[in-house]
Amino acid sequence: MKKITIVGTGPAGLTAAIYAARAGFKPTVYAGLQHGGQLTTTTDIENFPGFSSAIPGPELMAAMTKQAEHVGATIIYDTITKVDFSQKTLVMWAENTRIESSVVIISTGATAKTLALPDEAKLMGRGVSTCATCDGFFFKGKRVAVIGGGDSAMEEALYLANLCSEVLLIHRRGEFRASKIMLERAEKHPKITFKTPYTVSKLLADAAGLSGIRCLNTVDESSEDLPLDGLFYGIGHTPNSEVFKPYIATDDHGYIRVHDYTKTNVPGVFAAGDIADPVFKQAVTAAGMGCQAAIQATKYIEEQGH
Repeated sequence: MKKITIVGTGPAGLTAAIYAARAGFKPTVYAGLQHGGQLTTTTDIENFPGFSSAIPGPELMAAMTKQAEHVGATIIYDTITKVDFSQKTLVMWAENTRIESSVVIISTGATAKTLALPDEAKLMGRGVSTCATCDGFFFKGKRVAVIGGGDSAMEEALYLANLCSEVLLIHRRGEFRASKIMLERAEKHPKITFKTPYTVSKLLADAAGLSGIRCLNTVDESSEDLPLDGLFYGIGHTPNSEVFKPYIATDDHGYIRVHDYTKTNVPGVFAAGDIADPVFKQAVTAAGMGCQAAIQATKYIEEQGH
């Protein structure tokens, strides 16, 4: 029987582990499939407080992992595959291993949607990105493209337009899912050029990284190569909440609903980071939620008299 179990090891999960461990609860953290979360695919991070120069994402997550272990957290490199939150004792399984816990903090994050193109993984962080707020700074004065037709794509394009020399907004249809106000803002911006109906069929690269893209017209199937310095996916995220859905309330997109900071609809279950944040999706906000979840979790245990 564990006091606090944390599912996920991104900034939210590891910060929760640090706070819970320092409160004397010796939390157990299940790392899942991607230890460190989305930051492990980010080459340089310049907007996480405390570093005078850019720090590679994997290096930051390794440091947070060591800090969590140093103060008493245990990291288990396994994945939670099933849960039963129907009773006061919260039960989970990592394959055939049964885990019982008084409290669970869910910090499994959200996975950015991509086109799964050849060489995409190799070029992620080398010209290809899923986060304009995170990586836009590195493309100041350069030519970039954003893929997508919803509000996420418009927000990415508008953010990048304040930094880059030109932003191509690529969408496979002439119609957009974006709200009218967001679409109008993007259409009126002098640095944003709409390219429809096109999709990206191939990533072009040189020794330095991404050098351009091959665009395919979805109507006449003609193609053209465009030189680019950066490509940003703005087609949304998939919250990693499926395993918890039978018990934990989510919104229409799969993000866990929280109230009173990080509490879910199930007593003793808290959620932190991108799994419960469809808006900001930043390492620092995820870490902040992890702190909140751990403090609320320790108070819950004390109130329950465990």
